[in-house]
Amino acid sequence: MQTKHNWTKEEILNIYNKPFLDLVFEAATVHRENKDYSEVQISSLISIKTGGCPEDCSYCPQAARYHTDVEVQAMMKVDEVIEIAQKAKDGGASRLCMGAAWREVRDNRDFDKVIDMVKAVNGMDMEVCCTLGMLNAHQAQRLADAGLYAYNHNLDTSEEDYKRIISTRTYDDRLKTIENVRKAKLTVCSGGIIGLGETVNDRVAMLRVLANMPQHPESVPVNALVPVKGTPLAEQPRVPIWDMVRMIATARIIMPKTAVRLSAGRNEMSVLDQAFCFMAGANSIFAGDKLLTTPNPEFKDDMAMFELLGLTTRKAFKNGRPQGKEEVTQ
Repeated sequence: MQTKHNWTKEEILNIYNKPFLDLVFEAATVHRENKDYSEVQISSLISIKTGGCPEDCSYCPQAARYHTDVEVQAMMKVDEVIEIAQKAKDGGASRLCMGAAWREVRDNRDFDKVIDMVKAVNGMDMEVCCTLGMLNAHQAQRLADAGLYAYNHNLDTSEEDYKRIISTRTYDDRLKTIENVRKAKLTVCSGGIIGLGETVNDRVAMLRVLANMPQHPESVPVNALVPVKGTPLAEQPRVPIWDMVRMIATARIIMPKTAVRLSAGRNEMSVLDQAFCFMAGANSIFAGDKLLTTPNPEFKDDMAMFELLGLTTRKAFKNGRPQGKEEVTQ
C-alpha cells in the first residue's frame, strides 16, 4: 500500500466504520506488508517533574487548578533517571520517555538538567524521548544536539473539539511545536486520547491531521482516557475496547509505516483485548508500573503476554540514529 498524505475525512471515516472483522483483517494485512508484525517496541515513561502545571487540560491530574491526589514533586536528579532507565532497559525497554508537567520549555537550570538527562540516557544506548510541553526551534535543536531521539506532543483530539478540552493553549500551538521538532530532525511522537466525550468525527479529524502531515509521525500513541477523580472528566465512562481497536486499525491503514502505540488505559485491558490491538496493527507499548501518574502493567506481566502471543521486543535504533549519527544495524 502506497503511503499518502492527502486523505479526506470521508475516506478515513469509511475505513473507521468498516465491519469490525473486515477492518481488523485489512489493518493486519497492511501491518504484515510494512512491518515485522510480531515485533513490538517497548518504551518506559517517567515523570521527571510532577504536578503543578498551569495548563487546564481537562483529563490531567497534574494541572495545578484541579484537586487530585497528585502531589507536586521537584525535578528528579540525573542519577535517579539513570537508575530508572537501567531498570527499564533490563526489563526490555529500548526507549525511555521523560515527561515534565510544564506548559512550555523555559531556558533555565531545569532545562539544563533535562539536557544532562538526555545525554546520560543516550549514552546507555537507549532511544530518548521527551514530552515537556511547547518548545521553540532553538530548544528543539538543543535537545537534538544532546542526543534526543523523539519528542512527544499529542494533538489529543480534533481541532474543532480542542477548546472543550483545553483553553490555555491552541491547536496551532501544538502544530507549531511539532514543526519545530521536525526542523531539528527529531522523530515525532504525536497521537491522541479517546474517551474525552468526543465524536467519531473528532477521532477521524485528528487522525487526518496526523496522516496528512508532510511526513507521518514516526510514532502515534492511541490513549484511552483514564478518568481521575478531581478532574473535569472524572465521570467519563471507560472506552469500549472495540473503539480502541478501531482507532489502532484505522491509524495502521492510513499511516502504514508508523509505530502505533497502545498507550494509556492498558491496565484495564485483558490479554485478549491487547491481542486484538496487536492484531489490528499496534506495535509499540509503554511498559512499567506507571504512565507518569496513572497505573500501568508491570514489565514481568508484559513479558509473559509477549511470550503467550509470540511477540518479540524491538531493539533500539533499528532505523538508525538521527542527526547523521552512525547507523546501528540489528
